[in-house]
Amino acid sequence: MKLWRLTREPYVALDGSGPMKFGGRYSSSGRPVVNFTSEAALAVLVALRYAQEDQELMAADYLLGWAEVDHVPERVPVTFAPDEKKAFVDRWLEERRSLLAAVSSAVLPEADIVLMNPDHPDAARIRPLTVRPFKISECLHRPPMLDKYRRE
Repeated sequence: MKLWRLTREPYVALDGSGPMKFGGRYSSSGRPVVNFTSEAALAVLVALRYAQEDQELMAADYLLGWAEVDHVPERVPVTFAPDEKKAFVDRWLEERRSLLAAVSSAVLPEADIVLMNPDHPDAARIRPLTVRPFKISECLHRPPMLDKYRRE
């Protein structure tokens, strides 16, 4: 399974240090977790949600990265309320039941946020991300034909 991340270079390591410090949508602070997406476009969409209100993030240099992971994620029940999902993920991380857990994305429910537990024994076998540069500002430029259609 190919998993995707859009991140800045200081955070490319798969150690879960960011969510450990600040928490996340699906995990409490104090717990390391690595957030991936099942689709590259979802990684971009999630980043856009944060960058649209922060010009520094909009202009920042990002890396679009992917990793091949040969594990099937445990599914977080879609029927859970947000606080139940967070409690489920916190228990999952603590128990180290599996390497991956999948949550239907709140932004695009047809795709998944795939969480990796860096404390799971199999995490050490995951290779570092393969990355390429990605500029959010470049994916938001106006296509030239848009001006033409507006004039007609």
